[in-house]
Amino acid sequence: MGEGLPRAVAITEVVRETPRIRTFRLSESFSFTPGQFVMVWVPGVDEIPMALSGGNSISVQEVGDATSAMFRLGKGDLLGIRGPFGEGFSVNGRVLAIAGGIGAAPLLPLAMAGKVGAFLLGAATGRELPFRKLLAGKTDLRVATDDGSDGHRGPVTALLGDLDLRSFDHICTCGPEPMMRAVVALLGKEQILDRGQFSLHRYMKCGVGLCGSCVIDPSGLRVCRDGPVFRGDQLAGSEFGKYGRDASGRRHPVP
Repeated sequence: MGEGLPRAVAITEVVRETPRIRTFRLSESFSFTPGQFVMVWVPGVDEIPMALSGGNSISVQEVGDATSAMFRLGKGDLLGIRGPFGEGFSVNGRVLAIAGGIGAAPLLPLAMAGKVGAFLLGAATGRELPFRKLLAGKTDLRVATDDGSDGHRGPVTALLGDLDLRSFDHICTCGPEPMMRAVVALLGKEQILDRGQFSLHRYMKCGVGLCGSCVIDPSGLRVCRDGPVFRGDQLAGSEFGKYGRDASGRRHPVP
């Protein structure tokens, strides 16, 4: 698919994963590398980037105008799709995946392909853990919840204390930026930053590297074109985990 106008794709099924996450199955399948994304145009609302959670699916958390509008759509409704775009995960050997909430979406295809040895999945509550049944059948799944309603009580990064990080060839992570920042710090202490692969979610306008809205200081790397998956050593010393940008380009601190 080209980088120009969106292509109309029909929704064939909507799956309720959690109270706030839904998977939209589409009438067209895409050849993609796990971690790549598509630009999704919701007619009359906005165009936003979304990771592919499967060859013909995107999984969405309701967080803003565009996603709220998507939650009102059903079978037969149309979305505009551009992509897939960007650089995805590149793995071999023993792989650890770490996901916070909807951050499990770009990691799901890796697990379903049998490429993930252990998968750490976190969310605020047990009701908000996405893809749990799918993942449990494909990998060594370990869960954590902020309220302790399922699995370990606390952040998903607390589960790392039970693992030998140096025994993994790749550590693939996606979720809230503060969570990923903590993983970067841990890999740095172990001196294995280059084994980490982090899928970033940043504000994008074009999705193809032209507008510069998703550029990371000070390297100038573009999340849409050079990412969204970056190695840990590429992110160390950058704005990652410190600040991002809004639609106007103004900086805003990462909590």
